[in-house]
Amino acid sequence: MVRTAGAGATAGPTLAVVAREAGVSVPTASKVVNGREDVAPETRRRVTEALNRLGYVRRPRFDASRPPRQVDLVVHALDSSRSGAVLRGVEEAAYEAGLDLVVSAALSRTRAGHPQRGWLDRLAVRGSAGVLFDVAELTQSQYTWLAQHRIPFVMIDPVLEPPAGVMSVGAANWQGGVTATEHLLALGHERIAVIAGPRRRMCSGARVAGYRSALASAGVAQDPGYLRDGGFDETLACRRMRELLDLPAPPTAVFVCSDRMALGVYRALAERGLRIPDDISVVGFDDLPESRWTTPALTTVRQPLAETAATALRTLVRMMDGERPEGTRTELSTRLVQRSSTAPPRT
Repeated sequence: MVRTAGAGATAGPTLAVVAREAGVSVPTASKVVNGREDVAPETRRRVTEALNRLGYVRRPRFDASRPPRQVDLVVHALDSSRSGAVLRGVEEAAYEAGLDLVVSAALSRTRAGHPQRGWLDRLAVRGSAGVLFDVAELTQSQYTWLAQHRIPFVMIDPVLEPPAGVMSVGAANWQGGVTATEHLLALGHERIAVIAGPRRRMCSGARVAGYRSALASAGVAQDPGYLRDGGFDETLACRRMRELLDLPAPPTAVFVCSDRMALGVYRALAERGLRIPDDISVVGFDDLPESRWTTPALTTVRQPLAETAATALRTLVRMMDGERPEGTRTELSTRLVQRSSTAPPRT
């Protein structure tokens, strides 16, 4: 039995833990906790049993001395496993903080991918207490607008380095690049290629910098021909892998800077009749669900997307309460998840 919160007691389980135990989503578990009727009887029974078994104690939704607050989460899109992980993290943290959450996809965008100004205007109309942005980037005029309206906001893994003073939360991308490359070096690989994301993306540059640092530390010279730009696109990554295979001395291993691009690499290798990891080892980055479904399962660097999003929400709450967190950039650790796509090179 998990001890409930109280004097001398450890904190009880979160709603996410209860949801996993009952095999349901966090919103469904929340409906049961809040007495909603739109839940199937069997589902309600499983959630109730999990609540009792784990000793869940309902936390107050809001401080009775002040009205509930609403925050906005603006995402680039809602049709990917990445956006699903971000949404889960924000949703759980918002529930624990007693906040109402409005989620919107920035479908109305300029050609550069920025949310349109009119969308930001609606934030003020709704009376949002704060905003999380999980979009490509904001323009300088949009940063200025947010400052003028005194709306606290936090960027989740921004593409470019934000202006001075803007809060952001992301993964330790440089360390992830180091970890991926060191793993391949430890297996005995020296001809290690990297397929990077867009050059202007901050996370992509950091991952490649980590790759270069690991090679330099091991005394392995970097072959300029082994660095290819895959644009975080599966089809382009497939093309880049074909180019690498056509080199006079093709790599024996490749670090792919996203799991999505790794799917394209798998396709290119299958076209050539090459086997993973017998003929070439592959390491991805993200640890999306797709990485476990591939054959063989993909060794990858896990970036904690849900935890990053939850940390961003908690940072936003502190800002809404008048605090100013130390520093403007928070990075969460990455770690290697070793599966079946890497092995020592053939001799």
